[in-house]
Order: sequence, then structure tokens, then C-alpha cells
Amino acid sequence: MQLSAAPYEERLTAPRSWWLISFLAGISMGLVLLPFGTLPLLGGLAGGTAVAAVAASSYGSVRIRVVGDSLVAGEAKIPVTALGEAEILGGEEARAWRTYKADTRAFLLLRAYIPTALRVEVTDPADPTPYLYLSTRDPERLAEALRTAKEAA
Repeated sequence: MQLSAAPYEERLTAPRSWWLISFLAGISMGLVLLPFGTLPLLGGLAGGTAVAAVAASSYGSVRIRVVGDSLVAGEAKIPVTALGEAEILGGEEARAWRTYKADTRAFLLLRAYIPTALRVEVTDPADPTPYLYLSTRDPERLAEALRTAKEAA
């Protein structure tokens, strides 16, 4: 497998505020266990924080990559030859495509805390998926990486 001239990799990390919320979830769990004593309070604080932090981290561990002749978005791996034009979506347009304009057959790699996205048509006639909706912080760079990978394929 040959690497494309413009490889792309992005991890859709959770926002910083989610880490504060994880700590607050730990405090809440500690307060729930407060009537049982100091040790359960500390256990609840540590355990609640850890569980909430693992949940935030796993949700934010999704990656989008263009490697060789493939687009890897989360669990999906699609050859770039099966992809059509990419459309860069700004704030309002991205919101429209993830709500009332959305097709139920589309592949959505959606992170609501990321305001921009890239919508890529799927041109493979054997694939019922009409398009990919990819939340990304840098849609221009992802579109360019896909264009470069298609030219190299």
C-alpha cells in the first residue's frame, strides 16, 4: 500500500469542559456515598471520576485518517475510488446536514461539539450509503487529502 502525498490524521477529542464534568461526576458519586463514611466517599470520588473520564476519553478517541488509497473514519474503511466530491460544511450548513437534511442511510461520524464537517458523496453503485458526514476541525485539509489520494490512486 502506497502512502498518499498528503496523509491526513485527526483525532476527534472531547472538549476540555468534559473533563471538568468528569470530575463533577466523581464529586457527585462521592456525595452519594458520604453517609457511609470517609472511605466510601473517597472511593466514590475516585471511581466516579475514573468512570466518567474513561467514557469521555473513549467518545473522543475516534480518528479520521486518509492512508494510502483509503479513508478510515472510525470503524469504516472506504477506498477513495468509491468517493465522489467533498463538500465543506460550515456551522449552519453542518447543523442542517446533521438534522433536517440528513439521510437515514448516510454514514455519520458526528461529534456535535465540532461545528464544521465534510460531506463526501459515495459513488459506489453497490453501496447503499449516499454520503459520509464527517465532523472535522479542519475540513479543507481533509478534502485536500482526499483529492490528493484520489489522484494518486
